[in-house]
Amino acid sequence: MNTEKDFSPLTPNIVRALNDKLYEKRKVAALEIEKLVREFVAQNNSTQIRHIIQILASEFALSQHPHSRKGGLIALAACSIALGKDSGLYLKELIEPVLTCFNDSDSRLRYYACEALYNIVKVARGAVLPHFNVLFDGLSKLAADPDPNVKSGSELLDRLLKDIVTESNKFDLVAFVPLLRERIYSNNQYARQFIISWILVLESVPDINLLDYLPEILDGLFQILGDSSKEIRRTCEVVLGEFLKEIKKTPSSVKFAEMANILVIHCQVSDESKTTNDLIQLTSMTWMREFIQLAGRVVLPYSSGILTAVLPCLSYDDRKKNTKEAANACNHSLMKLVTPEDDEDEEEAGQVNETPTREDSPPKTLEELNNSLNASQDSVGFSNISFFTPTSADRAQVTLDLEGIVQVLDRHLHDSNTGMMTRIAVLKWLYHLYIKTPRKMFRHTDSLFPMLLKTLSDDSDEVILKDLEVLAEIASSPAGQTDGAGSCDGSDGKSGLQVPAPAQAGQPAAGSKAADSSPSTPSMNSYFYKFMINLLKRFSLEGKLLENRGAFIIRQLCLLLHAENIFHSMADILLKEEDLKFASTMVQTLNTILLTSAELFQLRNQLKDLRTQESCALFCCLYRSWCHNPVATVSLCFLTQNYRHAYDLIQKFGDLEVTVDFLMEVDKLVQLIESPIFTYLRLQLLDVENNPYLIKALYGLLMLLPQSQAFQLLSHRLRCVPNPELMRTLPDSKPTESRRATPSHVNYRELLQHFDRVQSKHLEVLHQRSGRTDHPDRKLLL
Repeated sequence: MNTEKDFSPLTPNIVRALNDKLYEKRKVAALEIEKLVREFVAQNNSTQIRHIIQILASEFALSQHPHSRKGGLIALAACSIALGKDSGLYLKELIEPVLTCFNDSDSRLRYYACEALYNIVKVARGAVLPHFNVLFDGLSKLAADPDPNVKSGSELLDRLLKDIVTESNKFDLVAFVPLLRERIYSNNQYARQFIISWILVLESVPDINLLDYLPEILDGLFQILGDSSKEIRRTCEVVLGEFLKEIKKTPSSVKFAEMANILVIHCQVSDESKTTNDLIQLTSMTWMREFIQLAGRVVLPYSSGILTAVLPCLSYDDRKKNTKEAANACNHSLMKLVTPEDDEDEEEAGQVNETPTREDSPPKTLEELNNSLNASQDSVGFSNISFFTPTSADRAQVTLDLEGIVQVLDRHLHDSNTGMMTRIAVLKWLYHLYIKTPRKMFRHTDSLFPMLLKTLSDDSDEVILKDLEVLAEIASSPAGQTDGAGSCDGSDGKSGLQVPAPAQAGQPAAGSKAADSSPSTPSMNSYFYKFMINLLKRFSLEGKLLENRGAFIIRQLCLLLHAENIFHSMADILLKEEDLKFASTMVQTLNTILLTSAELFQLRNQLKDLRTQESCALFCCLYRSWCHNPVATVSLCFLTQNYRHAYDLIQKFGDLEVTVDFLMEVDKLVQLIESPIFTYLRLQLLDVENNPYLIKALYGLLMLLPQSQAFQLLSHRLRCVPNPELMRTLPDSKPTESRRATPSHVNYRELLQHFDRVQSKHLEVLHQRSGRTDHPDRKLLL
C-alpha cells in the first residue's frame, strides 16, 4: 500500500499500524480510530465519519494485501463501537466490505471478518434488521466453512442475530422468505443445520407468522428430513411437529390446497436410504391424515394424487406399521368425503348454487359438510381439533376428480405387483363410488368391467368377495338401466356364448334377438345380463377358475343378488352355449350349488312344490339347460318332486353313452339322496302307493350302478321301503302319482323331446371328437 497517499483524517501512524503484520499494532490503530470517530460524533460531523468508513473499506478491507484487510476489518468494528446508537445510519457502508471478506481464501481473514461483523451487529442490534437478508446469506456460507475457528465465530454471530430477531417486532418476513426458499435446498449438512435452526427460531416468535409461508418451504423441510445426520433429522422433526401443532390450532388460516401435492410427492418415496425415506413417508403420511381431517372437501380435487400415495402403503407389513395405520386413516377419511352431491353434473350444481338462500338459514351443503367432517373426526379417533369449514362459495368450487380417481384405481388393479390389502382398498373405493356417484361412475363401467372380471381369478378370497360386491352393485344399480350401455367385455363378439332374450314364463327361450337385454326381473339393470354372459365366458376360458372358485363365486352372487335371477339368466345363456362339454360341466356345478348351498334354501323351497306359474316357469327354464347333463336333470326332477318324469328320463339313459364320468355323477346323486336336502324324498318312500314312480326311478338308478359302495347304499335304502299292503290305510283309495296335482303349467312331453334333442347333439359332438360314426360300446365302472 502507498503510505504517501493522503488518508486524512487518518494520521500516517494510524495507517502504518493498520498495515502492520502484528495484531497488537493493528489493535492500537483501531483504538485511535475509535477515538477519532467519537470526536466526529460529538461534533455531529457525519461527512468525516463517512469519509473515514469509505477509506477503511476501499483502501484497507478491500485491499489486495492481507494485513491491510485485517486492519481494515478491526478498524470498521472500532468505528461501529464509536458510533454507538448512531451506527444504524452507516450500516450499509460498514457491513458490505466485511461480508465481502467472508469469501476470502484465508481462513484467518474470514475469522476476523466474522469477529468484526459480530461487533458491528452487537452495537447496532435491531437496526441491522433491514440488512438481515445479506447477513443471513453470509452466515449461511460460513455455517459450512471447513475451518473450525471460522465456524465457531459464525455460530456466535448466529446466536446474536437470533436474539435480535426474537426481541424485535420489525422483522421483514416477506422479504426473507424468497432467500429462505432458495437456501433450504442446500445439500451441505452444516448449511441445513443452520437453516433448520433459523426456521425453528422464527416459528417460536409470536409476532412472526411463518405458517402463511409454509407452502414455500415445506418441500425443502421434507428434503432436510432425509438428511443422513441423525441430529439434523431430529431437529427437522421438531420443526415439522411445531408447524403441525399450529395447523391444528388455526386451520382456517392454513393453505391446505397449496401443500397437498407436496405431501403427495413425499408420501411416495424410493427405496434408497431406507431409514430416512421411511421417516419422510411416515411424516408426510401423518400430515396428509391431518390435512384430510382438518380441510375436508378442500382436498377432494387432489384425491387421485392422494390415492396414488396412500394405496400402496396399505399393503405394508408390520415393519412399517405406523405408516400403514396413517395410510389407512387417510384412505378412510378421504372416502368419507365423497357424497351423493358429487354425482351432480356441473350444470345441476350451478343451478343449485344460483338459488338464493335466506340469511337466517344456512345452506344445506354447509350443514352436510359439517356432518361429514364430524363423522370423519369420529372415525379416526381425533379429539379437541378445530376444523376448517369452507364458506358456501368455497364449497361450490370443490369438485371431485372422479376421472383421475378411476384411473388410479384401474392402474392398481392392472398392476400384478399390487398387494392384497391395496387391491381390497381399490375395490372398496369402486364400490363406494358406485354407491355415492352412480351416474358418473357408469360412464367408466365399460373400461373397468374387463379388469373387474379378471380380478375374479385373484388368489385371495377376500379380494374376490369385494370384487363381487362391486360387480353386483354394477348389475343392480338403477343408474345402469340404460338402453345404450355398450359392450362390457371388450370382446369382438366371436365367442360361443350368445345372449338370448330371457324366456317368458313357461316358454322356451327365444333366439338371440335382443343381445343386450336384461333379465325380466325389475331389480336388475342392463349390465346384469352382460355380467352373467362374461362370467360364464370367463369360466369357459379358465377351467381352473370354475373348478376352484366357481361354486364360491356363484354362492356369493346369490347372496349379493337374487338367486332366482342368477340361475334363470345362466340357464338362458347356457341354453345357447356352443361348447357342449363346458355347458355340461357348468350345469353340473350349478346343480350342485342348487342342491347343497345354504344360500339357495329359499330357491329350493320355491322349486319343491311348483304351485305357482312363476315357479313352473323357473323349473322349465332350468330344465332346458340342465338337459346338457342327464344326471343333473334327474336330480332337478327329484328336487321338484317330478318323480314320473324322472323315471321317464332314466328310461332314456339306455340310449346314452354311459361313461365313467357319467357313473360318478350317478354315484354323487345317490350320496345326495342320503343327505338332509332330500329328507322329504326319503320320507315319501313310506307312501308307496302314492309314489310308485319315485321307487321306480330309484331302482332305475340302482340298475345303472355297478357293484359299488353307492350301489350298496341305495340298495339298502330300497330294502327299507315298506310292503304296500302293510302301509295301506285307505283300502278303497286309488294309487296316484303324488298327493299334489301335476302342475298344469308344465308340458312334460315337450320337455322330454327337448332332452332328446340336447342329448343327440352331445352324442354327435362326442362321435366327431372320437372319430367314430357307430354307437360305441359303453364302459362301465367295475
